[in-house]
Amino acid sequence: MIAVRDLEVSFGDLRVLDGVSLDVAPGEFVSVLGPSGSGKSTLFGVLAGLLVPDAGEVATGSVAYMPQKDLLFPWRSVLDNTSLGLEVGGMRRREARARALELFEPFGLRGFEHARPEEISGGMRQRAALLRTVVQDREVLLLDEPFGALDSLTRTAMQEWLEEVRARFGWTVLLITHDVREAVFLSDRVVVLSPRPATVRADLAVDLPRPRSLETITDPGFAAAEAELLAVLRSR
Repeated sequence: MIAVRDLEVSFGDLRVLDGVSLDVAPGEFVSVLGPSGSGKSTLFGVLAGLLVPDAGEVATGSVAYMPQKDLLFPWRSVLDNTSLGLEVGGMRRREARARALELFEPFGLRGFEHARPEEISGGMRQRAALLRTVVQDREVLLLDEPFGALDSLTRTAMQEWLEEVRARFGWTVLLITHDVREAVFLSDRVVVLSPRPATVRADLAVDLPRPRSLETITDPGFAAAEAELLAVLRSR
């Protein structure tokens, strides 16, 4: 579903990506870890078609990109925010709202269709932003630290929820995160980038059964995967 080969990106004299290669298979959940400034968001910019690389090859299915902030418009209701992408794509408003409305129950938003963004919690805002992303029915979801701004308890709840709905809908996901535990909990594989200019330092499989829950964190295999990723991140 995603194939990246020898990707190079520079901004002026600043080399950001230096020969990055990775693959994501259909239905796979892959996380990208790396130090701040290592080029993770630049990689997503290329995959989303927002940036043109200097060298390398990129092949993807159709992608939907969820940035770090929810970017909900305060003057639109939750329903109107979640249907916005479909409307921009040319779908009639009534049809776009009806399609988005079908996802309100599994996304835990039923009853808040007509609320404004400031009237719902941070976790609900992130679910609304993800709904706005997935309702476009693209083949690949690019999630750029979707839970980074949430408090610890809300973030944990959102990770559990994402694990549940991803399994239900069978999405192909590439996730940027700085949270090693989040990467292990959600992913089939974790790709670790080096400091800038980024190369792929490791590509590690997470061999833990699904579905996963908070009990998964106590599995010895979870601790081992976490320790291995931390060792790679700390290596020079």
